[in-house]
Amino acid sequence: MQDANDRRQIAALEARIAAAKKAHEQEAPRQVEHYSPANVAWRMVTELVAGLGIGFGIGYGLDWLFGTLPWLMVLFTLIGLAAGVQTMLRTAREIEAAARPVDGPVDGPADGPADGPPVGPADGTPPAGGSAPRGKDGTRDQNGD
Repeated sequence: MQDANDRRQIAALEARIAAAKKAHEQEAPRQVEHYSPANVAWRMVTELVAGLGIGFGIGYGLDWLFGTLPWLMVLFTLIGLAAGVQTMLRTAREIEAAARPVDGPVDGPADGPADGPPVGPADGTPPAGGSAPRGKDGTRDQNGD
């Protein structure tokens, strides 16, 4: 008797847990990551300053060790600057790739310019729906001829 009662209580508890999990999943959908321009700017500035600082530190340490102050400090500071700029560019590419839509190009079809005139066949005939030949004065009559 006690065993059947325990099984019913466990089954009821499992059902309540499953219902609570399902309700919690429906309440809080995952949000897409969004970087504000200020966050992106601070990240890039931090990466640049970190590259400069690390380069300066390595250069100063080697100068102190070898007694060549300031040559290695200047050299490694420039290397740190280059590394910081490279990291900034990589971050910019990552953020741009994340912001790009997945299902196609942003600016229009990939087979030609979106704003230019229609392009016809290579034999020089106008494209379908394009402009018909004009008269000597450059105008068409009312029928489109």
